[in-house]
Amino acid sequence: MTYRVALIGTGNMGKVHAQQWSAVSGAELVAVEACTYEESGPIAKMYNCEAFAFDEFDDLIRKTSPDIVDICVPTPSHRQYVERAAAAGKAIFCEKPLARTMPDCDAIVAAVERNNVPFMAGHVVRFFPEYARAKALVDGGAVGKPAAIRVARMAAMPTLDTEDNWYRDPDRSGGVVLDMIIHDFDWLRFAFGPVTRVYAKGLYGKPEYRGSMDYALVTLRFESGAVAHVTGSWAHPGGFQTTIEIAGDGGIIEHNSNTSAPLTVALKATGNRVGVAVPESPTIAEENPYFCELQAFVNALKAGTTPPVTVYDAYEATKIALAVLESIETSKVVTL
Repeated sequence: MTYRVALIGTGNMGKVHAQQWSAVSGAELVAVEACTYEESGPIAKMYNCEAFAFDEFDDLIRKTSPDIVDICVPTPSHRQYVERAAAAGKAIFCEKPLARTMPDCDAIVAAVERNNVPFMAGHVVRFFPEYARAKALVDGGAVGKPAAIRVARMAAMPTLDTEDNWYRDPDRSGGVVLDMIIHDFDWLRFAFGPVTRVYAKGLYGKPEYRGSMDYALVTLRFESGAVAHVTGSWAHPGGFQTTIEIAGDGGIIEHNSNTSAPLTVALKATGNRVGVAVPESPTIAEENPYFCELQAFVNALKAGTTPPVTVYDAYEATKIALAVLESIETSKVVTL
């Protein structure tokens, strides 16, 4: 079976998804919807599918009969498209974060459950080779019992070609916490289990920085007792950078995207053995993380299995991120 895909949104992420859908085995992009035909038309022409404008979702469903609806619109609009796609009985792929508020998250979960439709969230960091390898090493006992984790995700403030840069409006985007380091919250929960409390400092809610930069320092306490320190920056002039450091009673895993070896492992000495370096590099086209997550969704649909990143995973990651924003605003620890 070839799954017919309707893409909703042609911004930064929508364009990435359109390109990757053209390579996914067992899928065909049949429709693209954006605010205007001027936005959806060029993408539709490029991938030989139909173009639709704002508020033509019902026409899109009726005319193109998609099996999958891929939602890449700004965060505050996720709920309305998930509810409409679910009501139409379509499988749903939705970019992170799940929603801007917990009531919207609740409504999305309810819509997915009520209509019993497959759902996968776009927490793509799980599919980056260095993060997948780090989790595999942790799961395999490479560091022993994890105790302290440090991760960072740093970039400049996102820009758009339009005057309405919704990223610069924290009321809509949630800033660097909800839009960017939610990736790290999801991966940390995936790798180390439930988070019980958070404490954070940052620029969210400070009017003098609104729309110009954002920054956050976050501490997460896990049910296991481990502690993670997360740095998120939309004030980083040196380009995009990520780091990982995982320390346990058996060794340390380190990764820095600015170094030539994306992943380095240093294990506790055993006899004359002092450590092993494990370089990894995502140079194969089929290992593009955005391709991998979309292909994984299609594979799950074909097999009738649960997609790798569920609506409940996305819900928990958003709950952590919103608790972080609450902690920044109140200067208090927030218990989950």
